[in-house]
This record gives sequence, C-alpha cells and structure tokens, in this order.
Amino acid sequence: MKHGKRYLQSVEKINNNKFYSLKEAIELLAQLPSSKFDETIELHLRLGVDPKKANQMVRGTVVLPGGTGKKVRVLVFADGDKAEEAKNAGADYVGMDDLAERIQKGWTDFDVAIAIPNLMGKVGKLARILGPRKLMPNPKTGTITMDVEQAVKESKAGKVEYRIDKFSNIHVSVGKISFDKKKIYENILTIMKAILHDKPPAAKGKYIKSMTICSSMSPGIKIDSVAYLKEIQTK
Repeated sequence: MKHGKRYLQSVEKINNNKFYSLKEAIELLAQLPSSKFDETIELHLRLGVDPKKANQMVRGTVVLPGGTGKKVRVLVFADGDKAEEAKNAGADYVGMDDLAERIQKGWTDFDVAIAIPNLMGKVGKLARILGPRKLMPNPKTGTITMDVEQAVKESKAGKVEYRIDKFSNIHVSVGKISFDKKKIYENILTIMKAILHDKPPAAKGKYIKSMTICSSMSPGIKIDSVAYLKEIQTK
C-alpha cells in the first residue's frame, strides 16, 4: 500500500519500538503533520476475549465528557406524545411510516436511530437495511426506549458505542485533533473505565492485550497499556 508524504513524515516522528504513555501519545499526535480537515482521533484495543462465545461479548455505550466533535443526526421512530418529545429534545427526523418508506428506498442519511418499543414491529422490517449500517435500534445501546428525550440528548452530546469485532478488537472515535489535550485524555479515560467495567466474568488471562491511538491520517501510536491501567486505578 502506497502512503502519502504526510503519512511518511508522521512515521518518521513515531518510534514504533516504543510504548508511549497515553499523555505522550496525545502530545505526539498534536505534533504530527496536519491535514486540511479536522481529523478524528481513534482508540484501538485488542482484548483477551473470544467473540465467538456469547458470554465473552463486550459491547456498550458511553457519553464522552468532551463530546465527539461531530454533528450527530438523530432519527426517532415515535408517534403521539413521544414524537413531540423527540422533536423538543432536538431529533433531526421523527416519524414512522414516512421514514420507513424513505429508508426502504435506500435513504440512511442519519447517524443514530432510536425507537419506542411498541413500534419495533414495524422497525424490525427495516433490519436488512439498518443492520449492516449499524443503525438498527437496540436495547443494549439504549436506542429502544420510552425515555426518548434522554436518548436524543445523549446521542447529541457525544454518546459512542464500542463493540468487539470478530478479531477481538474495539475501534472507537474519541474526539478531534483540534480538541484540547485534556479533553481527549478525559474521553479516553471514560471509555476505558466503561470497557474495564464490562469485562466478561468468563474472560481469563490478560484482558487489555494492546492499546493504540491514531488520527484519521496518521500511523498508530502504541500505548503502554500496563502502565496506563495502573494509572487508571488512581483516577
């Protein structure tokens, strides 16, 4: 794979044989050659779990204290008073049959879908479209709920989902390169505490096997996860 000049310049600044402290890594990201857009910062984890086993699934949501830096478009499947509640909370799209018809035609220009439970019979018919795009409402992520107001506000405020893939990895956005370094650190701390809290009882051995951060256009920077986990215990 051929990389651009900016990427190769970044490679020269990163010692690939070193495991950095999280604060060092965040500082280093800020010093790398910048792009013309506000790059997203991503956290990548390798966990010591077996995703093929249901009792070792790691999945959840968390509201980042510093937000994501992204404008989140929220769609809500609701009717009656709950539809009004969704609109008042700031949802971008609210409805049911009209939205379902648009989605059936291929429209998915939204980032989060929320539904009230009694409409899931209708929403379920959209699973083949919403599922592959990770837009299907799910009680595990708090997107099937009667508390529509809270769900909309959390999504708008910077709620992110984390979930292991088939290789036992988690990839999650933690902010933008323009963020204050303290805000990035606090966002990562919040996510890490949630993932540690969700450690499956069936998981044996080392839970956090590796930890890396990068920006959209940069190489990964390896974190000393052992030292960082000790640091977390004092927070």
